[in-house]
Amino acid sequence: MKEPIISISGIRGIFGESLTPANIVKYTAAFAKYCRKKKIVIGRDGRMGGELVEKLVETTLLFCGCEVVNIGIAPTPTISLAVETLKASGGIAITASHNPQEWNGMKFINSKGIFLDSEENAELWKMFDDKSNPYVTADKIKQIEYYPGFLDYHISRVLNISSLNAAIVRKRKFKVVVDCVNASGSKIIPALLEKLGCKVIKLDCDQSGIFTRKPEPLPENLKRTCREVKKNKADIGIVIDPDADRLVVITEKGEPFGEENTITTVVKHVLSKTAKSKRIAAINLSTSRSVDDVVSMLGGKICKSAVGEINVIKKMKAVKAVVGGEGSGGVILPEVHYGRDSLVGTALILSEIAESGLKVSEYKKALPEYHIKKTKFSTEKVNPDIILKNTKKYFREYPQNLEDGLRIDFERGWVNLRKSNTEPIMRIIAEAKTVKEAAEIIDVVSNNMKNK
Repeated sequence: MKEPIISISGIRGIFGESLTPANIVKYTAAFAKYCRKKKIVIGRDGRMGGELVEKLVETTLLFCGCEVVNIGIAPTPTISLAVETLKASGGIAITASHNPQEWNGMKFINSKGIFLDSEENAELWKMFDDKSNPYVTADKIKQIEYYPGFLDYHISRVLNISSLNAAIVRKRKFKVVVDCVNASGSKIIPALLEKLGCKVIKLDCDQSGIFTRKPEPLPENLKRTCREVKKNKADIGIVIDPDADRLVVITEKGEPFGEENTITTVVKHVLSKTAKSKRIAAINLSTSRSVDDVVSMLGGKICKSAVGEINVIKKMKAVKAVVGGEGSGGVILPEVHYGRDSLVGTALILSEIAESGLKVSEYKKALPEYHIKKTKFSTEKVNPDIILKNTKKYFREYPQNLEDGLRIDFERGWVNLRKSNTEPIMRIIAEAKTVKEAAEIIDVVSNNMKNK
């Protein structure tokens, strides 16, 4: 039998193959023990098969003597917020994020409402192989509370963000095409938009869990959505991934706004309304330099972390950043909670566009322009650590960062080399002012690696 993928992002596997009743129970019981068998919040992203996983998780937690709060089909950020607000000991988001239809999994959340970091995961993983009986007798079974109304609380928190100009958003009366891939954002995102005075055109918002396209919100997967924006003469398109932590925007022309521009726009909006002494933002090392430019323009400070939501959050806490996130469309605003949140991103982007008075395509043109190129290099026959060491030496005249693989900054661009934790490959991400320059950076770095 195949084993699921176990990483800092939780558990993911193919339903019925690598994700089975036996290992769902095993991992859930371990997390119950990790949380000292106290209150645990659960929710799911709505994909097919998720209800069966939910029932197994719910029953296992009860068997372990936990008090369970089930908020039903809900975005991962909503589950995180619920853990923090309800003072639970932990949470389980039943989701495979942007993975295809046949996948599902579990993301584990600590008592602070954020994902487990590397040390916390190491402690949890040790419990996976604990053979002791984790279950309680019938007289010690605790209550379960169903709390689907928590989605309304999440919306209310977003509407009360201090930098959100809800009045001007309502005045603009945006026509919005919203694509939630029939998953967890299907109800909450349209509801938020309606409260902001938008005319909402729903696309794949029936919450059936049936994906009509590849769920990752990449441009090649959003051609139909782009057509619908243009066909309906909408002002903007809002696209959410299955567990609603990532946001991608489409312009009124039916063209991608650029997932990197999601975090750039939000950072610009929040910092512009923050006292200059507190204008601190945090992003990961693979996020667009356009964020650096915007922060510099506003006289703020930019701090960078290793790739991964929990790494960005830890950096944000350490430097007291007021906003942060990742270039894949993940926005983090501590004022609401520490976690990527598409609701936060949606509201703040609408606020920024409304205040600018521009169309979305016009606003995009006003942002610093960069182009990202990504590739990978096989390390089956070479040692990735030696590649990193030699590449570092070859480009020693340029500024470097070793916090997450190797990042090298050039005058008009940068490159980041990271070895994969799950495959024998080296990931290479380069960004520059033009597509040609980004490709040239990739070529120079790749050729140098091949010659080693």
